Amino acid sequence: MKAAAGAVGQAAAPGDTGGGTSPVSRRQTMRAIVQAGYGGSADVFHPEEIGRPAAADGEVLLRVHAAGLDRGTWHLMAGQPYAIRLAAGLRAPKNPVPGLDVAGTVVAGGADATGFAVGEEVFGIGQGSFAEYARARQDKLARKPASLTFGQAAAVAVSGLTALQGLRDAGRLQPGQHVLITGASGGVGTYAVQLAKALGAQVTGVCSTAKTDLVTSIGADHVLDYTRDDFADGSQRYDLILDIAGNSPLARLRRALTPAGTLVLAGGEDGGRWTGMGRQLRALARSPFTRQRLTMLISRQRRADLETLAQFIEAGQLTPVIGKTYPLRQAPDAMRDLQAGHARGKLVLTMTDAG
Repeated sequence: MKAAAGAVGQAAAPGDTGGGTSPVSRRQTMRAIVQAGYGGSADVFHPEEIGRPAAADGEVLLRVHAAGLDRGTWHLMAGQPYAIRLAAGLRAPKNPVPGLDVAGTVVAGGADATGFAVGEEVFGIGQGSFAEYARARQDKLARKPASLTFGQAAAVAVSGLTALQGLRDAGRLQPGQHVLITGASGGVGTYAVQLAKALGAQVTGVCSTAKTDLVTSIGADHVLDYTRDDFADGSQRYDLILDIAGNSPLARLRRALTPAGTLVLAGGEDGGRWTGMGRQLRALARSPFTRQRLTMLISRQRRADLETLAQFIEAGQLTPVIGKTYPLRQAPDAMRDLQAGHARGKLVLTMTDAG
């Protein structure tokens, strides 16, 4: 493996630089979605022909086959909460090509990129995956499970990592516990339901009327329709609540917890425009004064956890739920559907008919 992997820095696709630290190769171009500024509408996304990136030290260059959409990409598109702009760019994104979730084939590598060989199929977190080519740090990639299509694999990393770390790390889930998952039909929620079952929990999912069949089909023991059912009515209390929907008051969530239960806040859509973490900060401030454990999740992009997700997939315990697939040029439409809450599971862009 070392001999094959070591060749990654030497080989390159035709026209690629094959390594180095220059951010863009002038030799060839690619089709990509470009975001010149921030905005709450997907109209800030535009298909363009731009220079192909080159892998920097510790990175590989991927020929992108598919890319996933997630709420984090929406926040980067809108530049909200405003604290995001401190890292992403004050007036416009430093990286004008959006997209994190990626699945593709390694075509070249920078210096010290010894983890993957040219031609290997991988998935994980990339830099600007809404394009035909994207850079990715090798420590944020894993080998694609053979059982998955590229479209399925592109939907795993961001949401799968959030679900896994929310349950296992922040939630400290134990077998036999009763777990409530809000937003169970969305990108993170569909992973959380399956992973909680795989980890031995009794799972209740909360979703809309139109999506109860989906949540049942992926293994939830009980499904609550939030238009008719109140998870905080006192009829059931939960050892762990993974709150992905991000719009329930803390007091209501705590009413549904057991006296020593754990609340993990993974969503924060009502957290304010400046930090987006209003509920999380209030929960952390309250937690020392109650037996209940109130905490928040900050997802980390780790290869080891990507490999754990791949193991669950290969064992048949985890299957990506793809709601709809779009060609690259329809990225604005895909983002509008994500904003509107139409997604059942994950939305995916493919590079087929990329223009």
